[in-house]
Amino acid sequence: MRVVGVRLGLSLLAAVLLFSSVPTFGLWPLMWIAVVPELLVALAASTPRRAFLYGWLTGSAAHAAAFYWMDGLLERFGHMAPIESLPIMALLIAYQGLAFAFFSWGVRRAWQRTGWPLALLAPLVMVAIELLMPQIFPYYLAISQAFVPAVIQIADLTGPLGVTALLMLAGGALADVVRAPRPRTWATWRGVAVAAALIVFDLGYGALRLHQVDARRASAPKVRTGLVQANVGVIEKWDPQAFAQLLDLHQRASADLVRAGAELIVWPESSYPYALPRKFAHEFPASDARQVRRGFGTPLVFGAVTVAAGGARTGADRYPYNTALMMDAAGNATGSYDKVFLMMFGEYIPFYDRIPWFTKVFPEASNFSRGSEPASFPLRTAAGDFKLGPLICYEDILPGFARRVAKLGPNAFVNITNDAWFGRTAEPYQHLALAVFRTVEHRIEMVRAVNTGVSAHIDAGGRVRAQTESVDPDDIPPAPPRTLLVDLAMLPGGGLYRHVGDLFGLLCLALLIGGLARGKRAVRATGGEGRTYT
Repeated sequence: MRVVGVRLGLSLLAAVLLFSSVPTFGLWPLMWIAVVPELLVALAASTPRRAFLYGWLTGSAAHAAAFYWMDGLLERFGHMAPIESLPIMALLIAYQGLAFAFFSWGVRRAWQRTGWPLALLAPLVMVAIELLMPQIFPYYLAISQAFVPAVIQIADLTGPLGVTALLMLAGGALADVVRAPRPRTWATWRGVAVAAALIVFDLGYGALRLHQVDARRASAPKVRTGLVQANVGVIEKWDPQAFAQLLDLHQRASADLVRAGAELIVWPESSYPYALPRKFAHEFPASDARQVRRGFGTPLVFGAVTVAAGGARTGADRYPYNTALMMDAAGNATGSYDKVFLMMFGEYIPFYDRIPWFTKVFPEASNFSRGSEPASFPLRTAAGDFKLGPLICYEDILPGFARRVAKLGPNAFVNITNDAWFGRTAEPYQHLALAVFRTVEHRIEMVRAVNTGVSAHIDAGGRVRAQTESVDPDDIPPAPPRTLLVDLAMLPGGGLYRHVGDLFGLLCLALLIGGLARGKRAVRATGGEGRTYT
């Protein structure tokens, strides 16, 4: 029992190290050692099945702490009592925790097959999991290093998987040292030496790339960009009685930004309160209460719900779209993009037509039609003609989709988001941390207009140059609107990742599969079962 207690304690220690390293706890150095206890338990467990269960405990405990904001979401917008929300929360964290269960099991089985050091197996297995396992709330362990610019610059070569691999290499090498018998020889420390050398290389590459980013930014044309954070609650946004007031709030904040020199204004996701027709082409006249811009006339990127003419209820336009639109200085709609990746239960409901009771239980849930393709928006300013890459909500945390947008050649990303669902919790800061990697991968800047924060300006080195705070829309008195006015650099973009995508992850997966196949043949040839434990 004492041995079991020690292993349970180590599994929970790994969980504490994991969740403490991510925003808003932010103790990022802990991620470099976080998996050491889990690896020790996985290899000491009597069977791979027990290694799986210990890893599941680690993952579930870590996600329970890191995703605590999910319970508040269910209680506030699902109108659930704690006794109802907790089972759903348990299912969520149990599923998300499977990543670490597969990690423990995978490392244990791969070690039995190959005998490779943990310094090699830990990164290969974790990269394979992050590459292949679908997540309800997608993330990667590299999130812990998002605000350490010198570490994450390799993302322009490998995407976030490269940063995860480096973290796991360090943890695996330390676990090898802890497990090694005494006296420890040079061979024992070889993995640590390799990890140290690669970390030094990573930091050197990071310093070089940050210097290049600064030089390119200094010579790049800038567009003075105003971001409006209205701090409006989810329920208030859909109240027809408040539409005129909400639109006026955005307009007045925008007019103030224009007077301060803004050449481009960005509003958050679904910030325009009235539904727009799918073929919306030009600004409404001044006599129409739905006029988008009033009191200012600069180009505008804004979010709106768009619907088919006549309220079509069949075909692709059966449901409304979550749309980002671009309006030029003359009031013409010059670009339109429909959100492709919808959030389950928030923006689309599986088998919606078969469960009409769902929206009665969860009135804030919606069912939108899905967009089909990424888009780019034209922007004409005194500094020149440019292109913007729109991303709606959590599309800015999806490396693969952002890569599709980047291939259209935008000079900057524009993310419009509504994180009012989560209030003043860790989620908006975790969202920001994940978005940071898109700028490094493609060497272009990003502005984020977020309904209740965190709105931000991120440069092409992944550094957050300006940001607001996250606000709880239920605060009394309500938080006033906040704005940011930033110089958004128009860059040509670059980075190997744009061209090769997750090639690094696929190579890691191929190496792992190759090692397992070779190890399996060796086991069969000797008639053994691989490494065993006493």
